[in-house]
Amino acid sequence: MGLLLAVAFGLAVYGVFHGIRMYRAEAKLPSDLAIALEVGSTRTTAVGSGVDRMGMRYAPTVLSMMGPKRVDALRRRLDMAGNPGGITVDRYAARRAVYTILGVAAALALLARGQAVIAVIALVYGLVWTDFLIRVAITRRRQDIERTLPDFLDVLAVVVSAGLGFRQALERVAEKYKGPWSDELRITLRQMDMGVSRREAFEQLRKRNASEQVSMFVTALQQGEELGAPIVDTLIQIATDMRRADAQNARRTAAKAVPKTTLVVTMVMLPATLILIVVSFYYGSGVDFTNVLNGG
Repeated sequence: MGLLLAVAFGLAVYGVFHGIRMYRAEAKLPSDLAIALEVGSTRTTAVGSGVDRMGMRYAPTVLSMMGPKRVDALRRRLDMAGNPGGITVDRYAARRAVYTILGVAAALALLARGQAVIAVIALVYGLVWTDFLIRVAITRRRQDIERTLPDFLDVLAVVVSAGLGFRQALERVAEKYKGPWSDELRITLRQMDMGVSRREAFEQLRKRNASEQVSMFVTALQQGEELGAPIVDTLIQIATDMRRADAQNARRTAAKAVPKTTLVVTMVMLPATLILIVVSFYYGSGVDFTNVLNGG
């Protein structure tokens, strides 16, 4: 027990001093992480920036352990999450290394004190916390985009019907919106400015977003272009279909919530109500049940 405590304390002290030394060292940052620290510094907290600098030396090691396929999958998940807090692939690897080291050190220290359950929680926290934040960011971003998209298409249809071309209307409406969908459109427009075809740019837009509505938008837009359908009618039809799908999803969610609500009422509220009724009868009757039970 004492040996485990000594090892955990030594690892913690080594991590602190080594992190301070690396923070002060003039080490050459990976290009991806250097850009994130410079450009994304306004999008992250001071703690996050400090963690990135502490783990920057371990980022190449973490990425090499992950392998090319997992790194590509990570890059796609970061795109779908919108790079929350300015996080990049190298910055993710740096944070993963730091949180893993801290989680292992905390788990060893807790094991030395006999707190096995909390030690496991600390270890799991260190291993999955960064991925959990990315997963939450992906969900929130998808919800924001799906909530914004139908209204955006209505406004876009009005602007196109006023006489502007689709490209000019897309730029004009994107400037008026704020949020993840506007960011995605700006990326698509920049790609088109750099020579990427409109079809390919919108295909990449589909790949960056794990959203059925975005996929519906891209598919309908491409089909309308191939068939020569009026763009205004296509946009209005897409918005109508999306609102219909939202209504169906809301009804489906409400239907799933009914059994859960019934279970909560049955398991929690009903017993509590019965206990309250029995206690009320007990205090309201004025009967001394102690004497009754004793035969008095």
